Amino acid sequence: MSARYSVGDPVQVRAAYPPGHVRTPYYCRGKSGVIVRFCGEFRNPEELAYGKYEGPVSPMYRVQFKQNDLWDDYSGSPDDHVEIEIYEHWLDPAQ
Repeated sequence: MSARYSVGDPVQVRAAYPPGHVRTPYYCRGKSGVIVRFCGEFRNPEELAYGKYEGPVSPMYRVQFKQNDLWDDYSGSPDDHVEIEIYEHWLDPAQ
């Protein structure tokens, strides 16, 4: 599998809310950010949590978000940001 995104690419986290073990934080779903690092390829933790050890690896990225884009009531500096490691199957190109 090859990485779909590169550093600097704008992405949007899927606004999905499946039941069970999900590694992608709730507060960043549906939000847009920028790829700041390719972390490598790993087994999907959402599958591993249920004992599914077979299958392909998935690229993981570090995505940077502006904090005031994540939280409407954020009162800190508009330059503050947070970085979250997110698997590729949770990301779409930003619109």
